[in-house]
Parts: sequence; structure tokens; C-alpha cells
Amino acid sequence: MNRILFLCTGNYYRSRYAEELFNHLAKLEGLTWRAFSRGAAERGSPDNVGPMSVFARDGLHEKGIVPEGATRDPLPCSLADFEAAALVIAVKEAEHRPLIERRFPTAAARVTYWHVDDVEFAHPSIALAMIDEHVRELVTNLQAEQGPS
Repeated sequence: MNRILFLCTGNYYRSRYAEELFNHLAKLEGLTWRAFSRGAAERGSPDNVGPMSVFARDGLHEKGIVPEGATRDPLPCSLADFEAAALVIAVKEAEHRPLIERRFPTAAARVTYWHVDDVEFAHPSIALAMIDEHVRELVTNLQAEQGPS
């Protein structure tokens, strides 16, 4: 089983949504990939209440997806997480590249960056739609690489 690591700042909103959406679609498509997610920051924001952002949870529920990790608290990333992943994606380059380069200089070159803003800069309807598009494109690309199941 290949693994994808999704990173956002606090592992509360964007990376959690990407993880759950990817895992749902990967299962439907018979991919040999599964995602997990972490926060690039050493600790999450004190403003993050509960295990997962209501925006992520509601966005998943709107698609009929019950998040498997809905009760898991956000987790900060470690070097072992990079080592466990075949592919690493950070959801916002301007925000996450500096954090990753500072905390994980030996792993920083492995990261692919998207450009999805956090809630204070993009309404969740826009940000989640962008993540949807990226995740669906990723699933399509991995299907093509994997071949028929």
C-alpha cells in the first residue's frame, strides 16, 4: 500500500479534508494508495476547537462522506511521517514551504505544493472546491500509473 501525506499548518482543516476525500475516492476506484495528514507547524492554533474543522466535516458530509478520522486530534508532522509517505503534498506553498524547509530541511525537496488558502483568506466553499479538484486530478493520475485493477 502506497501512502500520501497531506500537510497543512495545523492538521485541522485543509489537510484533513484532503485526506478523507482522497481515501474515499481511492477506495471507490480501487487504488492501492491511502492518505494520512499532519500539520507542518509544531503545534496547532489555540483557535482550533475539537478534533476537526467544522468546515472540513461539513464539506465531507455534503458529499456523503463520513470521515474515518473525525475523532482524531490534529497531529504535528515528524520526519518519520515523510519517510512513511511515497508522496507528500502541502496545500499552500507560500504558507508551508518556509515551515517545512525550517523543520524538515532533508525532506523539503520531496514536497509537492498546491495553492489553497486557509479560511481567513478564502471562503471554505472556494478552498474546498480547489482541494476537490486537486484530489480528483491526483486520483486520476494515480489510476493511470496503477493501470487496471
